[in-house]
Amino acid sequence: MDMPRLSTMELVPHSPLLLLLLLLLLLWVSFTLSGRKKGMKGPLPPGPTPLPILGNFLQLDRKNLVQSLMEMGEEYGPVFTVFLGLQRVVVLCGYQAVKEALVDQAEEFSGRGQLPAFSKDFNHHGIVFANGQRWQQLRRFSLTTLRNFGMGKRSIEERIQEEAQCLVEELRKAEGTPFDPTFLLSRAVSNVICSIVFGNRFEYSDEKFLRLNKLITERFCIASSTEAALYNIFPEIMEKIPGAHHAGHRCSQQIISFIKERIQMQQASLDSCVPQNYIDCFLAKMEQEKHNPDSEFCMENLVMSTFNLFFAGTETISTTLRFGFLILMKHPHVQEKLHEEIDRVIGAGRSPSAEDRRQMPYTEAVLHEIQRFSDILPMGLPHALTRDTHFRGYAIPKGTYVYPLLSTVHYDTEHHAGPEQFEPRRFLDSHGRFKRADAFMPFSAGVSWGGGSPPLSEGGSASGHVRSTRALGCPWHPLSPPLCREAAVPGRGPGPHGAVSLPHHHPAGLHSHVTGAPG
Repeated sequence: MDMPRLSTMELVPHSPLLLLLLLLLLLWVSFTLSGRKKGMKGPLPPGPTPLPILGNFLQLDRKNLVQSLMEMGEEYGPVFTVFLGLQRVVVLCGYQAVKEALVDQAEEFSGRGQLPAFSKDFNHHGIVFANGQRWQQLRRFSLTTLRNFGMGKRSIEERIQEEAQCLVEELRKAEGTPFDPTFLLSRAVSNVICSIVFGNRFEYSDEKFLRLNKLITERFCIASSTEAALYNIFPEIMEKIPGAHHAGHRCSQQIISFIKERIQMQQASLDSCVPQNYIDCFLAKMEQEKHNPDSEFCMENLVMSTFNLFFAGTETISTTLRFGFLILMKHPHVQEKLHEEIDRVIGAGRSPSAEDRRQMPYTEAVLHEIQRFSDILPMGLPHALTRDTHFRGYAIPKGTYVYPLLSTVHYDTEHHAGPEQFEPRRFLDSHGRFKRADAFMPFSAGVSWGGGSPPLSEGGSASGHVRSTRALGCPWHPLSPPLCREAAVPGRGPGPHGAVSLPHHHPAGLHSHVTGAPG
């Protein structure tokens, strides 16, 4: 019996969805086969075999992406390739690989990759996700402006000291009753940034200020969620699916509206000859360069750079402080040694200053160990290659995204003995003097900057934390069962582990500390 002959058209699927899937499959095959540019000699870094469209998604633990990547690093080596959906990514594991890329070949790795979950927020404006001349101009201006505070203006240190005193007074109001310091710490850090950016601080009860901080915290939590991680891997699909990940953009728009309102207020009273804060300085620079066609000093970049300072500064510093208090509750002997040094060097009659840090090696070591141990940016922000690059014998094309796994730097057993133990002595030499550790990159390394700059991060974390731990009325006491080791180690226990590691909520009590130092 003769079988009916099918025409060519009858062999072609009529479903538009099938046609689309076939097209995507062809694009995927073409994309993976052309992984290396013509003319580049050398292989791409090894890695697991990706699936069409999905990439290596099914091989990753969506609830703990960092741990999955670390396990791949153990199998494929310190430099490997992984596909996050259609996006080819090179992952760096361990201090040596990260240092060779971000420090030794800093120029090639200095590009900033994009995170789709933030793309609608910033649209390549501001500092954090900008590239090229825009990034260079805005970064240089911001660092110079922040470092120059104090030359005829109130220094950042003075602003931190004022806010730390206000924070102490608020904490004392607890009078030993249980409370969650999360939002209080966030408000204190945010107020320092408000003082730098707007020129004034807010009362902690101010409704607009409370609303701003709630939005910043909410946006940060959404950025740390599994939904946000999925959005960054499959942006086209997640954009069309309803869910909590869309709330992030709505939060950002409300923060941006607040910033725009403040900028308009300051424009009306601006004296460009005597700028008093970051926004004044930026507005004066805009006026100065209004006839320069290559200038990046425009209103959009001002709004987004201000947003960057709030978003990157407020939550990174306050989250570090929260981890610090959680860790101190677990290690009361560290609290005692900390107080002993603070009482001896500072006493009870004044606020600490940056100069005191030279005489406080143990406090400095504790602050560094808190940052290493808490590891709040386990993946850092994505870098992008600025040109075709040969790295460790591999040929990596221009534009490839690079993720430095900062967790593998801070928990690198070759540089940190017993890294899962909280041990400030790793930052002290045999004479008890503070010593820096090479494998310490709390906000990445190299020339890229995304809010973790020394003027904000070190100043806020050091002076603010010293002042807080001195006069808080420690020791802190946990008001729930004792903390287990896993609960205190980011990325190694149940809890939120997205782009950012967040500490577990733990109510605390605050009790009086009797100092032996003279009043």
